[in-house]
Amino acid sequence: MRIIGGKNKGKKINLPIDKNTRPLRDLVKESIFNLIEHSNKFNASILNSVVLDLFSGTGSFGLECFSRGAKFITFVENYPNILNILKKNISQMNASSSSEIIENNCFELMKNNKKFSKRFDIIFIDPPYRDKNINILIDQIIDQKILKKNGIVLIHRHKKDDIKITSKLNILDTRKYGISKIIIGN
Repeated sequence: MRIIGGKNKGKKINLPIDKNTRPLRDLVKESIFNLIEHSNKFNASILNSVVLDLFSGTGSFGLECFSRGAKFITFVENYPNILNILKKNISQMNASSSSEIIENNCFELMKNNKKFSKRFDIIFIDPPYRDKNINILIDQIIDQKILKKNGIVLIHRHKKDDIKITSKLNILDTRKYGISKIIIGN
């Protein structure tokens, strides 16, 4: 696992020893960033963006954004076995001053109406595949208005996932890469 573009291109990302965390594969990550940079279906840009990386894990998505010029990344993660790896990855990429880690469960954080100090250009949601409560989280993101007007929400699911995404999110594109499905909306 590595950073695939930008100023940290080629730097390795530390991975967990256990199998409870599913890092975003390089092929999927590269496809997502190509789509963001070249799609005419939405108007998003990584450069100078403010990013929310929910279920951050190793921080692969947020750190890729940082490497490509994002201004600030908020990582949300609560799994104790991955938090030290996430912190180490952020430090290794020299992203400490351009990021924050919120050590909390994503669902609890949003349910408790946590007020973010920022609104986000890009929100990446990568819950465990078995988690079926994704719409609760999306509804809270929309209701709390933490996504900027031209911002995008990217949702990473298993390609066979058949959950119908809430109508509060305007689906702009859906792509499949291997076993992954990426849903993009605003």
